[in-house]
Amino acid sequence: MVQPNGTWWRGFVFLGFSSFGQLQVLLFVLFLSLYLVTLTSNVFIIIVIRLDSHLHTPMYLFLSFLSFSETCYTLGIVPRMLSGLALGDQAISYGGCATQMFFSASWACTNCFLLSVMGFDRYVAICAPLHYASRMNPILCAQLVGVSFLSGYLFGLGMTLVIFRLSFCGAHEIQHFFCDTPPVLSLACGDTGLSELGILALSLLVLSSSFFFITASYAYIVGAVLRMPSAEGRKKAFSTCASHLTVVIIHYGCASFMYLRPRASYSLERDQLIAVTYTIATPLLNPLVYSLRNRAVQTALRNALRGNVLGKG
Repeated sequence: MVQPNGTWWRGFVFLGFSSFGQLQVLLFVLFLSLYLVTLTSNVFIIIVIRLDSHLHTPMYLFLSFLSFSETCYTLGIVPRMLSGLALGDQAISYGGCATQMFFSASWACTNCFLLSVMGFDRYVAICAPLHYASRMNPILCAQLVGVSFLSGYLFGLGMTLVIFRLSFCGAHEIQHFFCDTPPVLSLACGDTGLSELGILALSLLVLSSSFFFITASYAYIVGAVLRMPSAEGRKKAFSTCASHLTVVIIHYGCASFMYLRPRASYSLERDQLIAVTYTIATPLLNPLVYSLRNRAVQTALRNALRGNVLGKG
């Protein structure tokens, strides 16, 4: 790509919010505010779970790693987006774009696998409560978290290699605010049918495999809950799953809409709205939903705010 000063530069330019003109200042303030709340909330959840001994269980261990993964996901996208809105520098190098795509895809895939692990944890807790402590032991929990992160990195690497093995032509202008797979793929030269199929296959494998485990876990959970003789017991069992189900529905809804579609159905304005929701709003829902619907987290948060937990630490 040739710059205005006549020099050759190999990279891309984001056009995501260029059409908003003076409203970019308002967007900067709005996104910065949401990002700071998201970052603070997730970090606070991680610290509270780490310091409160009552939350040292597999369920909250997985929740803390999900918050960590969500935090890393936003760190790879939002600061660069805010910098472009504030300074007007929308250029990114070829290597920088590939790196951003790798980490954003990796953390997004990791989130899916962690959500399936959390579903499995709820299955064991409700369907085999007497064996929960022995089955969900520290070694198994560490293995499940490790496999989730490793699988996320491998799928992220695969998606990045599929995209950046292609040649890019034209103005190298990305109709988005970060290096996501669909808008970068649209800049490739020649026949990209095989690459589109590869991205679709990888996305489908991540989403369908993790969603299958979640669905299977909840199928057994529903069966076990319906067999409970006490209405109060059924209510309590379902309440332990409500927060997880809420996050799953929103997460998979946005991800499926973004990545399980043919290239011809992409729309700049609509996709940017979904991407902003997926990038900024969804990571905020994780601590928000769990803090509002979970009594143990609420108690730990109140203790932390009063200084009790920090004092004990």
